[in-house]
Amino acid sequence: MWFFPLYDDNKTLDRPHVTWVILAACVLAYLWQMGLGDGEGEAILALGMIPARIFGFGEFPPELIWVPSYLTIFTSMFLHGGFLHLAGNMLYLWIFADNVEDSMGPLRFSILYIASGIVAALSQSFVDTSSTTPMIGASGAIAGTLGAYLMLHPRANVRCLVGFFIFFRRINIPAAIVLLFWIGLQFWNLSDSQSNVAYWAHIGGFITGAALIPFLRRPDVPLFAKSQSKAFDMSPMQRAHIPTIAPQTPQNQDKPNKPERRHPWDG
Repeated sequence: MWFFPLYDDNKTLDRPHVTWVILAACVLAYLWQMGLGDGEGEAILALGMIPARIFGFGEFPPELIWVPSYLTIFTSMFLHGGFLHLAGNMLYLWIFADNVEDSMGPLRFSILYIASGIVAALSQSFVDTSSTTPMIGASGAIAGTLGAYLMLHPRANVRCLVGFFIFFRRINIPAAIVLLFWIGLQFWNLSDSQSNVAYWAHIGGFITGAALIPFLRRPDVPLFAKSQSKAFDMSPMQRAHIPTIAPQTPQNQDKPNKPERRHPWDG
C-alpha cells in the first residue's frame, strides 16, 4: 500500500510569487545541468556544498572553485541529482509552500526558506566535517516549509492518491499525518549508512521552519488552524464511460420499416 500527495485544501489570499520563482529557478537549473552533458559532474562538484570545503579540510583543484565556499550553501539548493529528485522536491514545494508564504508575505518567507536551507546544510555537514561528497538539492529548505506548514495547518487535509495493488482511491489525509510520517521516515533512515540521501539536512530544515514560523507569521495568522474539509473523505478514481449498444427487443423487431438508431462506431 502506498499514498501519493496531490494537493491540499487550503486556499491562499495572495499569489505565492516567491514560491513560483524558486520552483522556476530549480527547473531552469536542472535544464542547465542536463545541457552540460559530461560537464554536469564538474558543475555539481563546483556548486554543490562539500563539508570538507566549507570547513577547510583539504585542497581542491582551482577548476572546481567557481564560487567562494560559503556560497555553495546557496547554489546547492538549486541543483538536483536527477528528474525524480527534482520532481519530488517541486511537488512538495507546490503543495505546501504557497500557504506558508501566504502566512507571512514574500520577504519573511524568503528569510524562512533561506534560513532553513542554511541550517539544513550545516546539520548534514556537522555529521562529517571532512566529507568530500557534494550535497545538492532543495530538500533541506523545502523541509523548512513543511515544518512551518505543520505548525500552521496540521488539521488541513492533503488530497492523496492511495493505491493497493490495482485499486486506487483519492482520500483526504490530515497534513499532520502526512508530514509527521515524512519526518519520521527521515529519522528512521538515519541508520542507513549506505544511503546518499542527506537525512540530517531534512531534519535540520524541518525543525528550523517549525521553530521560526511563530515569529515570522503575521499576527492575524493563527497556529494550528482548523480544517476546511472532512478528514478521510474518500472517492474512487473516475473510470472512462464506455457506451454500450442496447440489445434488440421484440418490440423493435415488429417494426422492420423503422430505421434503427446507429451509433457512430457502427460499421
